[in-house]
Amino acid sequence: MEDSQIHTMSNITSKGPKFVRIDKDDVALLVVDHQVGLFQMVRDYQPDEYKNNILAHAAIAKAFNLPTILTTSAETGPNGPLPKEIVEMHPDAPFIKRNGEVNAWDNEDFRKAVRATGKKQIIMGGIVTDVCTTFLALSLIEEGYTVFANAEASGCLSQRIADDANARMREAGVHVLSAFAVVCDLMRDWRNTPGSKELLPFFDKYLSAYGYLARGHAAAVDRGTILPGESE
Repeated sequence: MEDSQIHTMSNITSKGPKFVRIDKDDVALLVVDHQVGLFQMVRDYQPDEYKNNILAHAAIAKAFNLPTILTTSAETGPNGPLPKEIVEMHPDAPFIKRNGEVNAWDNEDFRKAVRATGKKQIIMGGIVTDVCTTFLALSLIEEGYTVFANAEASGCLSQRIADDANARMREAGVHVLSAFAVVCDLMRDWRNTPGSKELLPFFDKYLSAYGYLARGHAAAVDRGTILPGESE
């Protein structure tokens, strides 16, 4: 290998993104404009899938007892209110109803609520990805927060728009990841609390692929038999 190639690879390695962990003791969760009217603009997920995604996002905060802030944009107009399931899930959370600001960070009450958590990390998702999620995520980065954008809890008009918005956020230092990745990094070890006891029911409700995997294992241990030809 030529020296120039080695030098280039060294630069890529040294400048590559670091693995920043989510600290459950230093993180807050934001529910941003998951409104029933704006929901109609989501085209990069099927409606039933996306409804599950935003409820799962809100439920992450319940599972890990994270400080949570709800916010809406002009909810008395076409954007509509938050789904009642989310409001009922977090009855005591600060709920900032913005009357006009597109970027939630432009609202003084919202800024105060975020700062009042005392946390340095933020998990967030919103509708739409390219506006409500991206504008706020970039503002939080500018303010010095470490931001984790739950890609499954943000939706927009097309996959192309989502890809471009996520690329823009990543370039600015936002960590864009799945809900499963968020939960697993918060948990870190199945033996922790919350751990398997608390989170397997969570997965059974919101991530059926893993929920049914766990059900299948339980059924096999409880009453399973090895069939002829089966092996590990």
